[in-house]
Amino acid sequence: MKDWKQSIGTLLIVLLSTGLFSTAINLFQRKSIENKFSETLQVYEQIANDVTDIALTNNSIPTSTNTITPTFTSTITLTPSFTFTPTKTNIPTRTNTSTITFTPTITFTPSMTVTPSKTPTLTPTLRGGEETGCIPNHTRQQAVVTNIIDGDTLEVRMDGEIFRVRLIGVDSADAGDDFYDAAKYALSVYAPIGSVITLIKDVSNTDQYDRLLRYIISGYYFVNYKMVVNGYATDVRYSPDTSCASTFDEAHDYAIGHGLGMYQPTPTPVPIIYPTSGYVYPTSPVGGGGSCHPSYPDVCIPYPPPDLDCKDIPYRNFRVTGSDPHRFDGDNDGIGCET
Repeated sequence: MKDWKQSIGTLLIVLLSTGLFSTAINLFQRKSIENKFSETLQVYEQIANDVTDIALTNNSIPTSTNTITPTFTSTITLTPSFTFTPTKTNIPTRTNTSTITFTPTITFTPSMTVTPSKTPTLTPTLRGGEETGCIPNHTRQQAVVTNIIDGDTLEVRMDGEIFRVRLIGVDSADAGDDFYDAAKYALSVYAPIGSVITLIKDVSNTDQYDRLLRYIISGYYFVNYKMVVNGYATDVRYSPDTSCASTFDEAHDYAIGHGLGMYQPTPTPVPIIYPTSGYVYPTSPVGGGGSCHPSYPDVCIPYPPPDLDCKDIPYRNFRVTGSDPHRFDGDNDGIGCET
């Protein structure tokens, strides 16, 4: 009987222990394991008492009073089983979508070479007429006339300096020679002092006297040509500056053929007719006024005003040169108040 009770008790204890232990573990997870274990012991004592009472009631167990005080030496080793349910934090895997910038490795070498346009130096237009066609297409220089030396040489100011310029292909009378004054005067008409002229060289830059050798354009005049074609200078060739030599040859022939300038026919001298005997020659210019005008070198006639006519003076058939301000030489033959 005792063995049976013990077996039943042990079985119950095992069953109860097993169940209570699981319960204790669950309660431990929810509350304090210490409190629940105390309650489990109390329940166990109550069950043990109930089992004893049942056995005594059925007389299956001797009437001896046994107080069963179960002693539990339980070493509870809690080895927590950690089940890691990882919280997956989705740290996005950065997909680097690279924007690839293609830098072309091809270097384009332009097939066209651009040569910068030079700032053009303005070339004055030659306005002298067809005769300027012989002038070389060289650099044009502009200058201001400052002085007239003779019929083929003048002085100019250019870039702040004074230069003496010799006309190419032209030769005029020198000082003291006949027609010197006329040639010098003609050049002053074609290239007046203070005017702006254009200078163009041929081959040489200067002559042996360090004068600039140039063709000259003044307004609409090709000055070198005009001096020859109107008979104020002859044409001359000085190699290598002969680009216009043929043009000047033709101009010279024209002046001779038409009796121009120095090629005018020499007038037949006509004696000056002075007043009849008894006429008192004036000690001052006839007609009043200032000194004698140089256009009438053999008589004394004053500068205008007043404007005199032949009837106002006593002279006839006198020589007239220069400007003839009183217009005594109406036919330009060099004789004034012809009879």
